[in-house]
Amino acid sequence: MAKGLDVGTMNIIAAERHGDKTTLTQQRNSFVEIEYSDVAEKMLARSDVLYIKKDNQVFIVGEDALNFANIFNTATRRPMQKGILSRDEKSAIPMIRLIIERLVGTPKESGEILYYTSPARPADSPNQDVLYHQKTIESILRKLDYTPRVINEGMAVVYSELADNQFTGIGVSFGAGMTNMCVSHYGLPVMTTAVARGGDWIDSQVAEATGHSKDRVTAIKEREFEINPENPQGEVQSALTIYYDNLVTYAINTLKREMARAKVEEGLTLPVAITGGTASCKGFKDLFERRIFEANLPIEISKVKMARSPLYSVAMGTLVAARAEEAETLEELVAVDSKK
Repeated sequence: MAKGLDVGTMNIIAAERHGDKTTLTQQRNSFVEIEYSDVAEKMLARSDVLYIKKDNQVFIVGEDALNFANIFNTATRRPMQKGILSRDEKSAIPMIRLIIERLVGTPKESGEILYYTSPARPADSPNQDVLYHQKTIESILRKLDYTPRVINEGMAVVYSELADNQFTGIGVSFGAGMTNMCVSHYGLPVMTTAVARGGDWIDSQVAEATGHSKDRVTAIKEREFEINPENPQGEVQSALTIYYDNLVTYAINTLKREMARAKVEEGLTLPVAITGGTASCKGFKDLFERRIFEANLPIEISKVKMARSPLYSVAMGTLVAARAEEAETLEELVAVDSKK
């Protein structure tokens, strides 16, 4: 039974098939450190909290990290930054290993196929090497007895969202750490690229511009923000609109430049599928449509399609790729369980 895994900066999401339904499980890609005590460890051992004990510290990992951070008035930390494992976080690998182990478990059969995402090398940060990140995730999965296969994040969007166009088109994933883009022809990547900007970049820029904390900006963005250039509702919302527009324009201009560099055939007519947690706010599709039709790309855009479930779309694409290798039909894509 093949599985898929979206290894994102903000969330890690696993997808697998159970009967006629697809099951999606999610963990926030973060952790918090608290001081060790015998009482604390005994309480944690009796709970379902995901944690690691190391020396005199306890690391709470995943969704529970946020709750513990609020209780102990401390900040969460992340194993990943800008789409790849953080070089500045010494605990990155053991933390992400624990999250992945919890999500995918052990395979039902030795060597079970598992497709996982990896970003493209960002065009605006060519020295940012993604190979170490990719091989580290591969090693974690091999030790769990899977047969890992890597898939570009933008390509996973194509598999998830463009079955009705024979997996031909452009997939764009606006994540927390990066924005990944892929041009596909009948399920084969013609060109992949990325920019080292995403939702985290927006939050940082807005926090710096307004003087609010990054956590406050993130909370506003996730709970109440709508892209509305004509009527922004407050200082933070106005700044968010400005930087969302900047990110979208920047990504599209990079896509245009990289398509020219890759000599993608002019005159093609392709759809674009967009997804990702950063693309989840109201008004995002309208903004993206305006900017991509203004960009004068070397191809025609037939339509812009927002993913049915922006947070889960990439994970669904990895599962489609895994099942395809197991000789199932690409077009057979099960709808996301509404309860997830």
